[in-house]
Amino acid sequence: MTAPTHVWKLTSLADAARARAALDRIVTEGGAPAPERARFLSSLTARLRESVARGEGGELLLGVRPGPSPDGGRLDIWLRPAGASRPGAQDAPTVTCALPHPPAGDGLREGPRGGLPLPEALLRADENTATVLRLLDEQEDLVRLHREELHKTNQGVLALHAELEAAAVAQRELLEAERAARAEAERARRLLTFLADASAAITSSLSPTAVLRRLADMLVPEYAAHLDVWLFDEENEDPDGKHAPRVRGRSAAAVAAVRTGRPQHAADHPGGLPGTDDLPASALSPDRPLLAIPLVARRTLGVLSLTAPGARFDADTGVMLVELARRVAVALDNARRYERYRDTAEALQRAQLTDLPDLPGRLLAARYLPATRGLNIGGDWYDAFVQPDGGLLAVIGDVTGHGMHAAVVMGQLRTALRAYAVEDSSPAAILTKLHRMLGHLEPELYATAMIARFGPDGSEVVWASAGHPPAVVRAADGSVRVLDTKPGVMLGLPVPFTYQDHRADLPPGSSLVLYTDGLVERRAEGLDPGIERLGRAMAGLDAEELDHDLDAAADTLLKQLLHDSEHEDDVCVLLCHTPAAAVQRPLGRRRELSVAAIGEDVTAGRR
Repeated sequence: MTAPTHVWKLTSLADAARARAALDRIVTEGGAPAPERARFLSSLTARLRESVARGEGGELLLGVRPGPSPDGGRLDIWLRPAGASRPGAQDAPTVTCALPHPPAGDGLREGPRGGLPLPEALLRADENTATVLRLLDEQEDLVRLHREELHKTNQGVLALHAELEAAAVAQRELLEAERAARAEAERARRLLTFLADASAAITSSLSPTAVLRRLADMLVPEYAAHLDVWLFDEENEDPDGKHAPRVRGRSAAAVAAVRTGRPQHAADHPGGLPGTDDLPASALSPDRPLLAIPLVARRTLGVLSLTAPGARFDADTGVMLVELARRVAVALDNARRYERYRDTAEALQRAQLTDLPDLPGRLLAARYLPATRGLNIGGDWYDAFVQPDGGLLAVIGDVTGHGMHAAVVMGQLRTALRAYAVEDSSPAAILTKLHRMLGHLEPELYATAMIARFGPDGSEVVWASAGHPPAVVRAADGSVRVLDTKPGVMLGLPVPFTYQDHRADLPPGSSLVLYTDGLVERRAEGLDPGIERLGRAMAGLDAEELDHDLDAAADTLLKQLLHDSEHEDDVCVLLCHTPAAAVQRPLGRRRELSVAAIGEDVTAGRR
């Protein structure tokens, strides 16, 4: 701050007006900008008016304070009552005004009377006001321009916001559409995967019961709350297939599916399932939709009825279920055809198995078990008969291939072997003739066989083998040996071959077992481990049982080797025993076992 250098006395309102006019001239000459000048004069006028209104005399003290630039400065004014102490340098001025140029010294010294006359000063005040108003107009114009620009900017921001919102909505819609498409694709992939897995499961079995059990396990509860399969009995159907079986207890949708050959949807609302007819809700399932699909494969086999797991069937799921039903029908038809073919081949096979002869001093027991898996039926056989000289010929054989053709070829071999045995007693000679005969009649089929001849009087066995597993002999003391002399080639191979006879002692108390490979062969194993198991089983047989109940001994042998009920090939066993003491008993019985015979109760499966 600076101390005042000039003092102006104010004794009346006119002095105050003259002082204002003088100060207006001073700040104008000092180059104060119009707004700063108007602000200064307005503040000064207000202070002077207050002082005059109180009726006090006063003094104006003026001082010029130098500014930062050499030419500029600042005018400080103190307004105080008359007789008051003089302000110091530390006292703030009442009003102040920046001056770009230093004021003239005459103006400060002359005091209020050095200013403009009052009329002229009044007019000059209007100029200051006009200047301020002009500036205000300019500022208003600028404000208006800024307001317009701000409005335009706001409009642009709003438009941009709307565009961004629209883009966000479009992006959300695209994301939702993509999510829905992916979900649809995933649902379709899941249905196709399930259809493929289900098809593989139901077509891998040739048992109708297994097919239906697997179907129920796969569909319930994910795709159906309840499943029912109505299969028609082939024997009770009309030959022309035009009339459905009895429909008592069946839903109207199932009956309609049989009559129309089309899937039927029964519910209190339209199903909207492709290729499916709509019916009213079923009385058997009033709360949930019922889908009845005919099982058609060459003919109508039955109806698959499914109760919806929820309020309705999905359209894609409905299409999958219809396709699955078609594949189930094919699997059931194949299983039924397989069973008929298997039963026919098994019946033919059994019809050609002969009764065993009655001979004093010789005990015979035979077993035949058809394969429990696949069509491996029809190639294995056994035979035993007495030759014209009184000798006993025991035969075991296995034709390559299975089914009806193998059973027929087996019958031809059996018949030819009996014919050759009438003229020749040598097992090797008989096999040599069979070898030539099979190669001529059935060049595409081969067979293995083994013939053992027991002389009418001696305790010796003469045998010959055509590629067949070796016989196993149990001595009276329980020791076991395998007749493993190198066998001849298989019957029917396109090579000339002459078989050789081999001899082995068979004293009283001895047993000889002939068998086919189904008894000893196991998956992932050769024949040798199975033959070793057979030898151990023969050694474990009870000698008393062998002498008095050879059938029970044969059952014991099978139970030890076929401890489970599943086997993939036919099994033939021919057990020959020479009792330690002559045992006279009827021997002309053939023993055949079903799969159930190789269980806890062997006698339950005997025929």
